[in-house]
Amino acid sequence: MILTEPIINSITWVNSLALKLQPQLLATTEAENAPIVLTGVLLSLVVIYLASKIGGELSRMIDLPPVLGELVAGVVVGASALHLVVFPESGAVASDSVIMTILQFINNLTPEAVTSIFQSQSEAVSILAELGVIILLFEIGLESDLKELQKVGYQATIVACVGVAVPFAAGTVGLITIFHAPVIPAIFAGAALTATSIGITSKVLSELGQLKSREGQIIVGAAVIDDILGIIVLAVVASLAKTGEVDVFNVIYLIVSATVFLIGSILLGKYFNQSFVAIANKLQTRGNLIIPAFVFAFFMAFLGNAIHLEAILGAFAAGLVLDETDKRKELDEQVKPIADILVPVFFVTVGAKVDLGVLNPLVPENREGLIIATFLIVVAIIGKVVTGWAVFGQAGINRLAVGFGMIPRGEVGLVFAGIGSASGVLDKPLQAAIIIMVILTTFLAPPLLRFAFKQSGEGQELEQADLLG
Repeated sequence: MILTEPIINSITWVNSLALKLQPQLLATTEAENAPIVLTGVLLSLVVIYLASKIGGELSRMIDLPPVLGELVAGVVVGASALHLVVFPESGAVASDSVIMTILQFINNLTPEAVTSIFQSQSEAVSILAELGVIILLFEIGLESDLKELQKVGYQATIVACVGVAVPFAAGTVGLITIFHAPVIPAIFAGAALTATSIGITSKVLSELGQLKSREGQIIVGAAVIDDILGIIVLAVVASLAKTGEVDVFNVIYLIVSATVFLIGSILLGKYFNQSFVAIANKLQTRGNLIIPAFVFAFFMAFLGNAIHLEAILGAFAAGLVLDETDKRKELDEQVKPIADILVPVFFVTVGAKVDLGVLNPLVPENREGLIIATFLIVVAIIGKVVTGWAVFGQAGINRLAVGFGMIPRGEVGLVFAGIGSASGVLDKPLQAAIIIMVILTTFLAPPLLRFAFKQSGEGQELEQADLLG
C-alpha cells in the first residue's frame, strides 16, 4: 500500500506530462508532414488537370460542352471508379485513396500520419476548388451585361420563384403521400430539389455563346435569385432539423441581407467604378489591373460569407460591378488564364465527390432509394422545365432553353444532401435518391441546353428562309 501511492502519483504525473506535450507533438508531426501534404496536393492536381483536359477534349469531339466532360472525368478519377481523388466528406478514408497509398509506400508512413495527411491534402484541394468557383462566378459576372440583367430582372424573379415553389411543393407532398416519408425528411428532400447550380449552367451558356442572349440573361438572373432563395430554404430546413421549429428571425435576416447585399453592391458600384479605374491607371507594376480586381472580388466574397450568404454571390456581384468599367474587356482577358487554372479543379472535384455505388440495385437498401430517386428526378426536371412558361411579355423567347437551364443541381444539391446526412435527418435510401437526382440533373442539363438552342437556331433559319422565299 505504501508503494502503491508513489506509483499512482508517478502515473498521474506521466499522464499529465503527456497531455501537456500532446499539442507540441501533434504540431511537430504536422510540421514534419507538411512537405508530404504538398506532394499529395501536387499529385492530386496532376490527376485533376489531366482528367479535365482529357474529359473536355473528348466531350468537345462528340459535340458536347467541355464542362460535361470535366464532370464525367471527375467521376472516373473519384470515388466511383479509380479512387485517385477522394474526399473525407464523401465518406472516404485514407486507405481508399490511391494517392495516399503511393505516398505511404514512398515515405514509409504510419497509418495515423497517412490519415492526418489525407485530411490536410483533401482540405487544400477543396479550398482550391472553392477558389475556382469564386473566380468562375466573378468571370461570369464580368461577362454578364448588368443593363440586360436589369431588363429581365422581373422575369428572372418570376422564373426563380416558380423554380423553387413547384419542385419543393411537388417533392415534399409526393414523398409524404406516396412514399409515406416522415415530414421533416420529406421537407429536406423537397428543399434539395429547389437548388440550381449557377456555376455549371453559366459555364455551359458561356461555352454555347448564349450567355448574353435573352434566355441566358434570364437563366443567370434566375439562378442568382434561386441561389439566394435556396440559401434561405436551406437555413429554414436546417433549423427545422435541429430544433423541430423554424427560426423566423433568421429567415427574415437572410432575406433582408441577401436583397440589401445585391442591390447595395450594384448601386455603390457606380461610384466605385471611377475609383477603380483611377487606381488601376496610377499603378505601374505588373498586375496593376488584375490584382485590384481580385482584391475587390475576394472582399465581396468575404462579405457574402460574413453575412451568412454564399461567397459565390459576392464574387458574382463584384463581376457585375466591374462589368460597367472602361477596363472590362482588358480585365476579362486577364481573368481567363487564372480561371483556366482553377475552375477545372472545381468541376472535377464535384464529379469526384459523387459515388455511383448508390445506383447498384444489387444492394437491397439501394432499391428503395432507386424508386424514390426516379420520382425525385421526374419532379426535378418537370419542376424546372415549367419555369420556361413562367416567362411572359418576351416574344420569340426559347422557353425550353430557359427551363433546361434551371435543371442542374450540381454542387448546391450535394450541399443539401451533405447537410441532411450530417444532421441525421435523411435515411440511406432518401440520401441515395437525392444524390442520384443531383448526378443526373447535373449531367443532363448541358446536352439538353445545347439541344434547345440548336432547335431554336434551326427554327429561326427556317423562318428566315420562308420570309426570303
